[in-house]
Amino acid sequence: MSRDEPGPDCVELVFRGFYSVAPSGEVALEDYAREVAAARAASVLAAEDGRVRGVHLCAPGLATAALREDVEAFARELAGRGGGGLGWS
Repeated sequence: MSRDEPGPDCVELVFRGFYSVAPSGEVALEDYAREVAAARAASVLAAEDGRVRGVHLCAPGLATAALREDVEAFARELAGRGGGGLGWS
């Protein structure tokens, strides 16, 4: 997967807010987004200040506003507990 040359089936879920998430939390967020979207791959989108601003998904089964809200809620939860943790699985 490459965000530099995304495939035609790639989408970006851009959050309404930016979230401070630790590296381990970013991995958990990518895993969560990939699973709930039934995507082939996922990668966090970082803002210029390093906070998470969304998730890039390749071949999502479904990319809706509800999906974005769900994934953003998980990012917000991760940020609220200090940015880390794998509590979703």
